[in-house]
Amino acid sequence: MGSHYDGDNGGRRRETRWCAVTGGRGFMARHLVAALLRSGEWRVRVTDLAPTLVLGPGETEEILSDALRDGCAVYASVDVCNLEQLTKAFEGVDVVFHTAAADFSKNNLQLHYKVNVIGTKNVIDACKICKVKRLIHTSSSAVVFDGVHGLFDVNESLPYPDKFPDAYAQTKAEAEKLVIKANGTNDLLTCCLRPGAIFGPGDMVIPTLDRYGWTHVTIGDGKNCDDFVYVENVVHGHLCADKTLSTIEGARTSGGKAYFITNMEPMNMWDFTYLVQEELGHKRISNIRIPTFVIKPASYLIEWAYRVVFSHFGICQPQMLTPARIRYVTLNRTFSCNKAVEELGYKPIVTLQDGLKKAVKLYIQLRKKDLSKR
Repeated sequence: MGSHYDGDNGGRRRETRWCAVTGGRGFMARHLVAALLRSGEWRVRVTDLAPTLVLGPGETEEILSDALRDGCAVYASVDVCNLEQLTKAFEGVDVVFHTAAADFSKNNLQLHYKVNVIGTKNVIDACKICKVKRLIHTSSSAVVFDGVHGLFDVNESLPYPDKFPDAYAQTKAEAEKLVIKANGTNDLLTCCLRPGAIFGPGDMVIPTLDRYGWTHVTIGDGKNCDDFVYVENVVHGHLCADKTLSTIEGARTSGGKAYFITNMEPMNMWDFTYLVQEELGHKRISNIRIPTFVIKPASYLIEWAYRVVFSHFGICQPQMLTPARIRYVTLNRTFSCNKAVEELGYKPIVTLQDGLKKAVKLYIQLRKKDLSKR
């Protein structure tokens, strides 16, 4: 076990502990891994599907690279559907941050059930076998969304819906139930976090809006609000949850609970996309508004084309304009974080505007580097 010099503790060295991050090469997980390493309190076992680790550009990757070199991080190729691999990865681990999930853009129930539900069950079982103390599960605000009714400043008392808009929401809800139920079994403490729409360095939102920056498209009446959350705030929420569960009172209060995590700055969804385009330097040439009654039939046709035609030719593109996605982008979806503030001590550490500037600045820097290499 390693140690870390603590200048605030009389110069004594405090022990660093091991934690594991499943799906550790995902968008939010990369930032979580970097924050854990940056804290000096953790050694991190990064697990993901890829057989070998390939580092990309950016600060989070540089932090991981340094940690791998000095032994503060290790990479393990792990499939969450394989209990034996998980058990090996969790040996000697105090805390597991379970972020692994199937790609939300692929509306494949069999895939999502396998990864999100069976995978989460395996993670729980491996935690019990390895006597892991705490399991922090990355859930989603989608677990309370039925795709029919808008959500406005809802809190955690809202029950799961009877029907879900897609396989992702349905299976994430099932996974969350498993994690909540597991709290207190085999001395395992659990907590679930439900982030809003995450954005930040390394996301797909900014590149997509950059690609179509010349126009501003609005679907529906353009009045719906969403709760965006900067990736560093989601990471902060995970660290708050772990810190809370590590105390007797916190474990009693927050063990087996779920919490919404947002920037606490709900805003019109289409205004947000326009802010991104403005920050990227695009001047709006046109403003296209597509009524919902027009786009919905088209979305069913597009989904059919992906499922039947494209798959036949082996074309695997993200299915962005599906009936489910139309529901997500045309209905209100805002959530109260009061419970997370009161019980986890959560408070956003980066404002929406500052997060947007940071994310776009890094994106532009990396884009220039990429262009210079060509």
